[in-house]
This record gives sequence, C-alpha cells and structure tokens, in this order.
Amino acid sequence: MKKIGDFVKMKDSEWNDLKQNYIKQLKNGNFVELVNLLNLEDDVLMRYTSSLETAAEEFRHCKNCPGLSNCKNEVKGYLYTPKKVENDVMFEYVACSYQNQKEKSEAYQKNMMLFETPSTIREASFQNTNRDDRNRLELSKYFKEFIDQYESSKNPKGIYLHGNFGTGKTYLIAALFNELAKKNVKSAIVYVPEFLRQLKASFQTDYNEKYDYIKTVPLLLLDDIGAENLTSWARDEILGTLLQYRMEENLPTFFTSNLDLKQLEEHFSSTNSGVEKLKARRIIERISYMSREFKLTSKNRRVEKDKV
Repeated sequence: MKKIGDFVKMKDSEWNDLKQNYIKQLKNGNFVELVNLLNLEDDVLMRYTSSLETAAEEFRHCKNCPGLSNCKNEVKGYLYTPKKVENDVMFEYVACSYQNQKEKSEAYQKNMMLFETPSTIREASFQNTNRDDRNRLELSKYFKEFIDQYESSKNPKGIYLHGNFGTGKTYLIAALFNELAKKNVKSAIVYVPEFLRQLKASFQTDYNEKYDYIKTVPLLLLDDIGAENLTSWARDEILGTLLQYRMEENLPTFFTSNLDLKQLEEHFSSTNSGVEKLKARRIIERISYMSREFKLTSKNRRVEKDKV
C-alpha cells in the first residue's frame, strides 16, 4: 500500500492529473459517500483515487446485491473497503452480510456428520418444506415438541418415519437436526445399507472410531433401515448393540424406512443363518421403545424435483 511519502517526488504534471481525476470522481455519488465516511483532507484522499474508485464501485454493487450467487465484486462475498488510519488510508477486504451468513451456516452444519449420505442434505431446512401437506402436520407438531423437550433435558423419543420412496423422510429429519445444530447439538445421519458394508470393510482401519461415533453421538438417524442386505452380524452385533447402548443412555435415535415396523420385523427375522424371529423381535422392541412411529405418504418428490 502506498503511503504519503511515496508521492513526495511526484512531478507537477502527475500531481495535476491525479487531482483532476479525483475531482472527476467527486461527481460519482457512491465515491462521495465513501470519502465522506473517511473524513480526511482531499490532499490525502486524492492520492488513493484509483483505489477509492474501485471501492466505490464495489460499494455500489453491494447496495443492490440480492445474494452471493450474484456478487460482482472482485473477491466474491467481500467488499474492498477503505479504512482511516490516523491521517492516512488503508484498504482491506471485508465480508458482506451474505458471506457472514454463509460462514455461520457452514459452521453450524459441521455439527451434523454424514455417513454415506449426500452432502446436499446439509442444506435441509423447515423453511423449504411444504407446509400445506396435511400428512406432515402431526409430524411438524412433534418436531416442535421434540425440540422443546430436548432443550429441557426431558429425553424425548426419536421418530420411526416410514412411507413410500421419495417422500422426503430423510430431508425432514435432517431439517430437525439442522435446527438443533444451530444450538451446537451434534448429530449423525447414517445411510444404513452402505454404512454396514463400509463398516465391515474397515475392520483393519477405523472400524472402532466409526462405530463409537454413531453409538455415542447425541442425535442419530439410521436412514433407510430395512433396505440393507441383512446378516446376523449386521443385525445382532451392529444394530442390536448400537440400539441397546443408545436406549440405555437415553440418546434420541431416529429411523427412516420404506417398511412399517411389522414389515421390518419380518425383514430382520430372515438372515443367511435362517429364520430367527426372537432376535428380530428384540430389535423391533428396542426401536419401538426408543421412537414414535409416523407414516408419511405422498407423491415421489425426487422425481418431481419439488419441495419436500
């Protein structure tokens, strides 16, 4: 950054050009508004005419900017800003309100860990859900009740949410997790079929780290349970142990599935070891104890690319 001393050796012609350019810029309302905020003598300000012109142009962009995607500034989300330092000027890039909001959003979204789940689910929000769907009214009421009880340390139950494919089951619970993430509550969303496969493949690496995290995380969603290729190991050693621990520790656990609980029990009763109804019943009893069952049926919104 140039200091006043850098201009001492300027020729008269150069100084006159600088002065004339400064006077020309004073016809620009945004330029005038900016230099008035600095409250410095013109002899000081005119030395920075070019930089002030750039700052004024970015200042103009920001006045009518509808959002980050439309940012016209050189550094997206930041405003080239002059700052008075004693009797001089320095320039710095200052984040705009949209950028601050984005950074704040990204910070709270880190509270939600995703396992084999699309990262776009981090954007889930109640604001982007259909509010005129009567099928969701009871569910929305319970979400509010859950948040109130959770914040009061009353150990509310999670939800077992089932229904046809593409109805937005995962999105709705992710929206709930995001609301609590803003309050610094950590959560995890686990796509069960792929997670079980990845977990089995990680025996020699980070198996314990992965499993312990989902076992102890404050809020957990087991997404698409019942769609996995079931084995006795997955049912008894992984899901059974996981649910038992979370039940004993009163850790809210959520589930989404295309199957109702009766159908899920049938699914859990058949493995490569044969039909084991008692072990399947134990899993269902834990799920029933830990969650409240809701059914969600509507059009396939993934096909329609509509709001969930």
